[in-house]
Amino acid sequence: MKNNDVKIKELKIIHEQWTDTLVLKNNDVIIGKIKSMNKGVLQIETDYSKSDFKLEWKEVKFISSSRTHIINLTSGVLVNGILSKSKTPNKCEIKNVETQITTEVNLRDIVYIKPVDDSFWDRLDASFDVGIKLTKAENLQQLTINVNLGYTAKRWFATGMYKQIQSIQDNSEPIRRIDTDLSYVHLLPKDFFIPLSVTTLSNTEQDIQLRILSKAGYGKYILRDNKKYWGVATGLSFNHERYFNSSEAYKSLELYLGTDFNLYDIGDFSIQSKVNVFPSITESKRVRTDFNLDTKYDLPLDFFIKLSFVYNYDNKPKNGAAKDDYVFQTTFGWKLD
Repeated sequence: MKNNDVKIKELKIIHEQWTDTLVLKNNDVIIGKIKSMNKGVLQIETDYSKSDFKLEWKEVKFISSSRTHIINLTSGVLVNGILSKSKTPNKCEIKNVETQITTEVNLRDIVYIKPVDDSFWDRLDASFDVGIKLTKAENLQQLTINVNLGYTAKRWFATGMYKQIQSIQDNSEPIRRIDTDLSYVHLLPKDFFIPLSVTTLSNTEQDIQLRILSKAGYGKYILRDNKKYWGVATGLSFNHERYFNSSEAYKSLELYLGTDFNLYDIGDFSIQSKVNVFPSITESKRVRTDFNLDTKYDLPLDFFIKLSFVYNYDNKPKNGAAKDDYVFQTTFGWKLD
């Protein structure tokens, strides 16, 4: 009798764990545990596969789950809700756990799903890529490293980034560039958000020993669907700089205007571009610009190839330093979901 009770309890635990159901347009049914839906791709864990399934969101016809999820709509609505199957294909019902109001929406109007009860590791995303170049000519040795981390909570997300490029060759001064970025974004209703960040730059080409940039602002997603997003933001930044061969620190207050565009419904490709312009408030007629472009091609087993282009411009650099600098990288990497 006790053994039967144990078996019944085990079956109940398994049933409760795999309660999320998907019905695809070809009428295939997948039962498991939804991990996330973002950028038009849904990821679901099942008990009959060692790796998670990833499928295009547009292929889903019905969805249901008894768990609470963070759900974001194209209208900018952000809700903690429970997904229920609708009687109409390509639609679902969302029950707001805070107001207990149930609303029917089109599946195409859902741009983001994330379980609220996920553990720390489920909410963490990470990727790493590296590039190495060695040539006999002039004994060239070049190394590039990129590390990206991301964490998603109910109403906010945080990202961390580290990029390094280092080049050494005979009859030439060593080249080194290190970029870091620690960002926090708090999500608000109607697709507004509050961005906070601290970035650093060390760059031998522009004679920058260390630049620390602290930013705070206010932004909005102009476009956000399962094919692309486009966000804009503005605010203030505090710039603290030190240059090589100089003990003096330079400090300035700047206005910043930024835009971020991401396109991801193009097969295994994704493209992201960021532009930030910094007109100085305390330094007359000084304007800086940062531009980033990342193109990624996804490979099997979560590997990828990435092409990156970074450009920095300063119309009033330190005497003797270059006004601009750019880096073009081709790297191979792996992503942890």
